[in-house]
Amino acid sequence: MTMTGNRARIAMAGVVGLMFGVLLGVPFQQSVDAQQSGSGRKAVRPQKAPNTGLPLSPGILAGNTLYLSGHTGRDPVSAKLAPGGIEGETRQALANIREVLRGAGMDFKDVVSVTAFIANFNDFDKFNAVYREYFPTDPPARATVQVTALNIGARVELQMIAVKP
Repeated sequence: MTMTGNRARIAMAGVVGLMFGVLLGVPFQQSVDAQQSGSGRKAVRPQKAPNTGLPLSPGILAGNTLYLSGHTGRDPVSAKLAPGGIEGETRQALANIREVLRGAGMDFKDVVSVTAFIANFNDFDKFNAVYREYFPTDPPARATVQVTALNIGARVELQMIAVKP
């Protein structure tokens, strides 16, 4: 196995671990923008970052690739789901993600892959309408998975990978 393969596996392990922290529903807190570890990767922690109480990060920047944890439509101040059903939650999840992207010097144009977890596929069209606002042309690759439940009754959770040009 190459060093690149090891780093990718370590980064993915961190993303999976972070997803569990996000699913636990721990509230948000203020923190620093990015912290570099000895391995050359950076933990991206924007001003409004999830405080899981665990050794996890909202995003990990490894080289020019940013691995984002799963983000729900939880308001970072109140720690409650955004009002407005699937549309409101999707907009808030994307706002939370935008903060992590910006913390790494990126934006939605840099996103190459999305995994969307949706609690009810009856919301699929409404979710897509909001999603198109953020990715109007050349959207990233995406998988959408229906799940039986998400943390705190969320309707949607989004996980992304972005690459700096």
